Amino acid sequence: MRWKKVMKMGVFKKMIGFVLLGMTVSLSGFGQVNQVKVAEFARSFSDRNDMSLEEVTVILNNARYQESIIQKMEKPAEGTMTWARYRKIFMTEDRIAAGVEFWRANKEVIHEVSTRSGVAPEIIVGIIGVETFYGQRQGSYRVLDALYTLAFGFPKRSSFFTAELEKFLLLVEEENLNMYEIKGSYAGAMGFAQFMPSSYQAYAKSYDEGGSRNLMQADDAIASVANYLKEHRWKEGDPVAMPITNLINPTKLTPGVKPNNTLRYYSDNGYMPSGNLSPSTMAALIELEQENGMEYWFGFNNFYVITRYNHSELYAMAVFQLAEAVKAEYDSVKQ
Repeated sequence: MRWKKVMKMGVFKKMIGFVLLGMTVSLSGFGQVNQVKVAEFARSFSDRNDMSLEEVTVILNNARYQESIIQKMEKPAEGTMTWARYRKIFMTEDRIAAGVEFWRANKEVIHEVSTRSGVAPEIIVGIIGVETFYGQRQGSYRVLDALYTLAFGFPKRSSFFTAELEKFLLLVEEENLNMYEIKGSYAGAMGFAQFMPSSYQAYAKSYDEGGSRNLMQADDAIASVANYLKEHRWKEGDPVAMPITNLINPTKLTPGVKPNNTLRYYSDNGYMPSGNLSPSTMAALIELEQENGMEYWFGFNNFYVITRYNHSELYAMAVFQLAEAVKAEYDSVKQ
């Protein structure tokens, strides 16, 4: 690690100037933050990453505890949503129209990335549309503040977010990013694609494969979303999901997102597939709560892959349906 070199490059130039301000601000969070854990982290990070204790301390002194982040973690909005409510957030005329504009503005990048990765272009657009309204809503919290707050002020997930904070500090050095300016979600996800630092390190990709990976830029975000799905075994040309419109005395089955049973198994239990898919095709039974009852879908391997991005079946279905709607509109505009 070459922290002194990075400082010369500008990433840490502001640190010393912020020391006194950072110490003053940090005092306001002492009651909520585990200062013992902060000190332990500083020493450990310094020992293992060729960075002086003083430099780490400067960074942590400039991180701000945000009580609103804890409140949002305790009561995530999506935790109690039905599919009917969740769908209304994402399936709007504005989001579909914005998706068409995003696709048109980045059509060469999207086409090339889709061709190279095998990931359907509409799914790439759909994920970015659900995550950040195509980059327009990347988050209002400094990522440094979010990870600091959760690492040292949220004990039930402290280990996870402490590891993410460490990865973030390494990431900004590796990619020459300014840690004090990057904003993201209350959980510390960042960029068009809302990658956590660990996912950023593992799956982010530079579109031109020659520079740093900057997910605050559309081209790198497009390449990184596709790379993430490819690495989680997206199958080019395979279906994502299919609605079940014909139920014949269905047996009560346990829903899920992993395709563990064949379409023949489901048809034998009253969930009748449509189309020309082989009866041996593996699928999961997706159960979604609508306003007037349950809605059932078959989810295939590629649906499961989307849930590796976010483990919610609501999320994956929103991505799929938004993707389909944007593609239909985009294709109609092309013609």
